[in-house]
Amino acid sequence: MMKTTLMSKKQSIHKYTKLSLALGCVLAISACQPTDSASKQEALASADKSSFAALSIERSQTIEALAGVPLQQLATFDPQEIKQGGDTGITITSSESYSKPSSNLSASRKGNFFIGNAFFKQPWVIAPASTDSRDGIGALFNVAACQSCHVKDGRGHAPMTSEDDADSLLIRLAMPATTDEQRQQLQQSMIEKVAHPMYGGQLQDRAIQGVPAEARIAVQWTDKPVTFADGHIETLRQPTFKLTNPGYGAFDDELMVSPRIALPMIGLGLLDQIPEAAIKQQAVSADKSSNNISGKFNWVMDPQTGQKALGRFGWKAGQTKLITQNQSAFNEDMGLTSNIRPIESCTPLQTACLKATTGADEQGNGKPAVEVSDEVVKFVEFYTRNLAVPHRRDADSQLVLAGKKRFYDMGCQSCHTPRYQLPKTDDDHLEQHGQVIYPYTDLLLHDMGDGLADRTIAGKLPAKDLQVEFLANSYEWRTPALWGIGLAQTVDPQATFLHDGRARTLMEAVLWHSGEAASQQQKVLQLDKQGRDELQAFLKSL
Repeated sequence: MMKTTLMSKKQSIHKYTKLSLALGCVLAISACQPTDSASKQEALASADKSSFAALSIERSQTIEALAGVPLQQLATFDPQEIKQGGDTGITITSSESYSKPSSNLSASRKGNFFIGNAFFKQPWVIAPASTDSRDGIGALFNVAACQSCHVKDGRGHAPMTSEDDADSLLIRLAMPATTDEQRQQLQQSMIEKVAHPMYGGQLQDRAIQGVPAEARIAVQWTDKPVTFADGHIETLRQPTFKLTNPGYGAFDDELMVSPRIALPMIGLGLLDQIPEAAIKQQAVSADKSSNNISGKFNWVMDPQTGQKALGRFGWKAGQTKLITQNQSAFNEDMGLTSNIRPIESCTPLQTACLKATTGADEQGNGKPAVEVSDEVVKFVEFYTRNLAVPHRRDADSQLVLAGKKRFYDMGCQSCHTPRYQLPKTDDDHLEQHGQVIYPYTDLLLHDMGDGLADRTIAGKLPAKDLQVEFLANSYEWRTPALWGIGLAQTVDPQATFLHDGRARTLMEAVLWHSGEAASQQQKVLQLDKQGRDELQAFLKSL
């Protein structure tokens, strides 16, 4: 990951403003060329500076600086946005929409992609086994294959009933800090969390023979009707998660429980290339916003380097880069060791887990014996870096453009930053270099209110000063990228939205927004049927 020094706010704005003016002059010409679509011209004519009153001047400047074009152009039809993943994108709109390689991937590099795909899809088995390169699952684990969580490389879903398996949902755990040393370590990002002494930092609901699983995940749903200004009622569903059949003793009442579905895999290599300074600059401008938006970046301990770095992956931005995220998932989700995570995912008190047979193989060169070799890690990292983002559909339709204008008028881009220009760096991430992308995320943490906050095992809201994943508390979530979201249920009809899968539709997901997004939520509730149709059409076009 490219290391970038954060400039002062004044220097950064000056630099990016010049870039915005230069590129804006060029791109605005192409955006204003005559077209055959009257709807495009109408949408362009309707955009004016008053549309962005929800944003502070500083936040507007930051968005324009990162995009390289004026906000007015972003809010109207932008032909370049059809390719929201830049030149890496694809046009497929089927159940395979998330599973194709970057379209600019050369033939000589596609082999690495498909080898990585094989390791991503195939299940790991209990050691010892004849399949030496894929043995060592567990002893405690959640799933046996990456694809079990990320169905067709897409997002997961919550169990529908207490009888369903939680294949694509897991539970993260954290305890409150009880000593000054723990509090100091958390404040300085020296540790991720205070793990439970028996159950650790993540619940594993499966185990190999002879080892007790930690618990079973059950969920109950409660309907929550929400009424729009015109009387339309949207019925949300609120989950209550329970951990049943504990395998290692009762849970502490103050244990903080965080259900999380699997995130989609597309575009991760592009997000990895967004400069660190660009993410930090948004935290500065968000903090000075006039609409209560105050995103912050997570500062985490990188397990590969042992140094603190900016987090950008995961529901709470607790992972710094793809290679560390992948190896953390191997370890915590599948019970597999690797060079970065060489210790089994057993707590010191889980003796049966510690005594179980492993599939670790010697790596040589003084490296520890592990189950996932560096070679496999490299292939999987290449695969996850090069899953293409599908192109937008109907981006120039009148309905979609009307919905896009509503999205901007309500200030949704306060967190969902539309566009970035990626640099060319001195690494081998060739496919991502220099791309113009439209992910609609600032990669920052935002307080989303009590409704979306995690609870304790006893069902209580934790205090906001309790950290659960480095600097993040139970109320804070990283803004997810929106690209490809309109195809989520085409890829997997069971896919759901938000961190715990409670939202069955995109409108349900929008209506759960509160906390920093309370103003946007209230604006959505004022929409009539036409407005709701327009907003949903825009989101489905992404």
